[in-house]
Order: sequence, then structure tokens, then C-alpha cells
Amino acid sequence: MLHTRYRTVFFLLFALSGFTGLIYESLWTHYLKLFLGHAAYAQTLVLAIFMGGLALGSWICSKYSSGWKNLLLLYALAEGAIGLFALFFHPVFRLAIDTSYTSVLPQLGSPLHANLFKWTLSAILILPETVLLGMTFPLMSAGILRAFPDTPGKSISLLYFTNSIGAATGVLVSGFILTKLVGLPGTMRIAGFTNLAIAGAVWFLIRGIPAVVTPVSEEKVQGRDGQGAGWYWFLLLASLVTGTASFIYEIGWIRMLSLVLGSSTHAFELMLSAFIFGLAFGGLWIQRRIDHIGDPIFFLVKVQLVMGVLAISTIFFYGHSFEPMQWIVKTLPKTDMGYAIFNLSSNAIALLIMVPTTFCAGMTLPLITYSLLKRGHGEKSIGSVYAANTVGAIIGIFSAVHLGMPMLGLKGLIISGASLDIILAISLLFALSRDPAQFRRAFIVTGAGICIIVFSMAFINLDPYKMASGVYRLGDLESPRNARLLYHKDGKTSTVSVFHNDVGFMSIRTNGKSDAMIQMNPSEVESPDEHTMILVAAIAMALEPHATTVANIGFGSGLTTNTLLLNESLERVDTVEIEPAIIEGARNFGDRVRLAYTDPRSRIHIDDAKTFFSVQNRKYDIIISEPSNPWVSGVASLFSEEFYRMASRNLNDDGLFCQWL
Repeated sequence: MLHTRYRTVFFLLFALSGFTGLIYESLWTHYLKLFLGHAAYAQTLVLAIFMGGLALGSWICSKYSSGWKNLLLLYALAEGAIGLFALFFHPVFRLAIDTSYTSVLPQLGSPLHANLFKWTLSAILILPETVLLGMTFPLMSAGILRAFPDTPGKSISLLYFTNSIGAATGVLVSGFILTKLVGLPGTMRIAGFTNLAIAGAVWFLIRGIPAVVTPVSEEKVQGRDGQGAGWYWFLLLASLVTGTASFIYEIGWIRMLSLVLGSSTHAFELMLSAFIFGLAFGGLWIQRRIDHIGDPIFFLVKVQLVMGVLAISTIFFYGHSFEPMQWIVKTLPKTDMGYAIFNLSSNAIALLIMVPTTFCAGMTLPLITYSLLKRGHGEKSIGSVYAANTVGAIIGIFSAVHLGMPMLGLKGLIISGASLDIILAISLLFALSRDPAQFRRAFIVTGAGICIIVFSMAFINLDPYKMASGVYRLGDLESPRNARLLYHKDGKTSTVSVFHNDVGFMSIRTNGKSDAMIQMNPSEVESPDEHTMILVAAIAMALEPHATTVANIGFGSGLTTNTLLLNESLERVDTVEIEPAIIEGARNFGDRVRLAYTDPRSRIHIDDAKTFFSVQNRKYDIIISEPSNPWVSGVASLFSEEFYRMASRNLNDDGLFCQWL
């Protein structure tokens, strides 16, 4: 038998496993946005594939692990295989992407076919690793429970905690240290060697010790009533619902906080780590108590109710986070130390917003898993709960990005997630009810839940002026006193706003950052942005006077496209913009950009620039690139060598590529 002190060692090794797991997720997002384009799409797809692989891997374990003998040895093999995949990922990725751009995508002909190919190839590149990652938690958990069956609830909770705390640390270390020092390939190799070291350490600990082959089963747990399939499937559904709600929160909070903290890659990593830290400490808190909870399902009801209420409260507290950020930006010096303090302050704001709710979320999976173990469903519960939760996460990701955000807005999105948690709590409470008093309690809770949801929809509001201010840039907050907000919409990739201030300037903003500004009063001095937008078109046409076809990347205000169309010799101007809300919002510039919308030579394409050029066989005399700043998450791919090589393939002989640097 394994010595009890080994359990602590296994927990530490599993923290390292979580450390590498989130490094992979972060790195895959960076890699795939070079292939897929905009970071919002890349993050959504990577999350979906990542969670799908985790679900498949954990489901495989739930299905077959009871017949496997040495689970810890299999865990070591899985970690070793993950490490080997990581070591070879970079060269395989480069080969696959170069082949795609040169030989495959130009033959496909349509954006739909190109996107299907790119999504499929992305899945092929990372799905095997994610399936193996999905197997690690059930294998380690069931292996620990077989070897140390005395406190199953504590063991499950500690494993969730150690894996999550490692994951949160991995996000920060990879984003702020490793990628800066050794780049993406070097960071990937470090993670790979770490997985190989984990595999070696586990093998070293278990070598020569007979495997614990008896699966955790009905005979190995203290069952209360041995209820069968009904509660089993109900609790798996609960795991799915809480996974859906949690990722609705994550998507919503990250968009909300990007309006306060900024849209940089570092800001995203700070927000993601704050989310995971809350999950980790929820698991840590419950681990000391879970084995002594008389009815874990009823405790889960209370956690779900509190979580739903706390999620709604984040809307209120978020609305008051702009003033602290304003003070931080106005006060801190513009130095390296000031930037470090800015990041620490941003992390503190993200923690204050997210942690109360995610602390509760961190208790849910240990409680659900322990409930099933206690009811005699054996170690298959571990993988099944994990799989159901990750399937719920995928549902949450896609419903939030493609339905909730555009249709409900940020406030409605968060309330929808909270409603799921409250409805789940009420459903569990009714299922537990056995006598009239318990049913009365369930109806009272139902009424209270409805009141909370209705109250939040009616009386808790977000200030669109603050949200569109970009306070993280200069520390300024807009108000109706000095500007009119003409347009504000939460799009799929960004929140777009249009302001018209009291001195005549109209600006279009993405996540609070101004991307274009035009002076709408002819008697006033024009904005500096007008010089760059007009000149990039004018200089390009002056250098290429015989041009007939132009592609313009990034719509912005539409002024560059409008300027191009003033040249009657041009036959076609294709403008590529990824966010539909930009096209919609820029209509407020009126006659200054009229030709962009009305001239028959103008064609506006809602697409990512890399996808657009990879599937277009058309060549242009001029390509103008006007993306946002490279520090904005996802935009850097339009400043990469891969993109410039691709653009050159879409230029005619002696064609011209124009971009401000």
C-alpha cells in the first residue's frame, strides 16, 4: 500500500498538472488566433475544443475505469503522452498552417468551407491532448480514492483545489513571464517537459507497489438510501447546468471587465486567473467540511442560491468599479513600476468582482461528486460529473457568445446565468421535499427567486456612458454633460459605442477604446485621426495611380473607404470588418462616409481579414491595413509575418501594401 504521506505529494503533482493545463489553453489560443484570426473567435473555439476534449476524456474514464487495474500508472502514462504532444506541437502547427495557406484554403473558394476546414484542423491539432487532459482528473481522483478511501469528499475537494490553483498560477506565469522570456515555442516545451517530469514522479512513487485494483463502489462508500438512476441523472444534469452558468459568467465578466481593465492580453490573463482562483478557494474551503455534511444535496441547494444572488450583485459592484480605475490611472506614474501596480490593481478589481460567486462555484462539483459517491454510484461518478460539467461549459460558451451577448446584452447575460443557478437550486429543493412543510419551503424559495430576478432586471442598471469611456486609457469618464452617446451595442467580438462630444468630435469605440474620430462641425479643426484615415488612402492612390481594385482592412469610421471611392478610376473597393456592430454604428457619421454604404463599387465583408484573404482568389492593386493597436488582444495577428506573407499573395504584380506604423 501507498504511504499516507504520498497523498500530499500526489496533490502537489496534480497542482503542477493544472499549471501546465492552463498554459496549454493559453498557448493554444495564441497559436490559433494566428490561424483563425480575431482572438474572440479563437478563444471561443479553443475553449470549446478544450472543454470538449476534457468531456470526452473524463467520459471515457467514467465508462471504463472500474475495469482498469492501476489507475495511477495510467495517469502517469497520460501525463507523459501530453508532454510528448507538447514537445512536437510547434513544428507540426507551422507545417499544418503553412500548407493550409499555400495549398488548401485558396482552393476552397467560400468563407463557409474555409471556416469549416480551419475549425476542423484546429480540432485535430489540439483535441488529442485535451482528451488526455480530460482523463487526468478522473484517473488521479479514482486512484487516490482507491488508495486512501477514508475521506473521499476531502480528497475530491483537494484535488479540485490543487488543480485549479495550479491552473490560475499557470495563466499568470505563462502570460507575464514565460512567453516574454522564451516565446510561445519555448513555453510550450517547458510545459511539455513538466508533464514528462510529473509522469516520471508518479511512476517513481508507485513502482514496486501492488496496484489497488478494487474500484470505489457501492460497498466502499457509506450510502444513505442507495437510490439509483433517478438521482444519478438529476445530479449529472445539475453538473451540466452549473457548468453552463459558470461559463456564461466567465464570458460576461471578461467582456464587462475589459471595459474597465482594458482589452490587452495581460488584462485577459488577469481576469481568467481571478476566475480560476475563486474556483480553487471554494474547493479548499469545502474540503474541511464536506465529509461531515449530513445532506450534501441540500447544502448544494444553499450554495446554488447564494451563487445566483452573488452573480446578480456583480452587476451592481461592477458599475462602481470605474471610479477606482479612474483614480488608479490618474494617480500612477507612467513607468514600469506604475504598469506593474496597474496590473496588480486590475487583478484586485477582477478578484473583487468574480471571487464571491466563483468561490461558490468551486464547491459545486465536489458536492455533486460526493453526493453520488455517498449514494453508492462508485468511481464512475467522478468522470461523469466532470464530463457533464464540461459539456455544460461548451453550451455556456456558445450560448453566451452567439446568443446571450448580442441579444441580451451584458446585464441580461449575467442575469440569465444567475437565473439558471437559482432555477437549479429550486428544482433540487423540490426533489428533496417529502412533506407539506418542505414543499411550502420550496414554494417560498421559488417566490423569493422570482422576485430577485425581476428586481435585478428592473432596477439594477449599467451606465453605458461609463462602459464606453475607456477609463483604462486616460482615466476619463464620459457623461451626458459633455457628450451624447449615439450608439452602444454588445457585439460578438467587442462592445461598440459612438460618442458625439460638445466640441463636435464624433468617435467610434471598441471596448471603450477610440478607433476613429471625425470632426462633424466643418468650421472647427479636424481631428488627428482624419489625417491618418484620409492620407493612407490618398498616399496609396498617389503611389499607385493606375489602381482599379483596393482591399481595405478595418472599417472604423468608414472615412478611408469613403476617401478611396472619391477616385472615379477605382472599380472595386472591398472593406473587411469582423464586427457587424462597427458597420452599424459608423452610419452615425452620415455624409462624411456616405459613399462607403451607397457606392455600388463598395463591398463590405463581415469576416476576419486572415480568413478573407485566405479564401479569396482575387488579387488587388492596393491593400490598406487599418487594424486597431497591436496591444489589443487578437489584433497582433494582423502585424505578424504570416499575415504580411498572406497579403503579398493577394497583391498584383507591382501591387502596393499600405499601413501606418
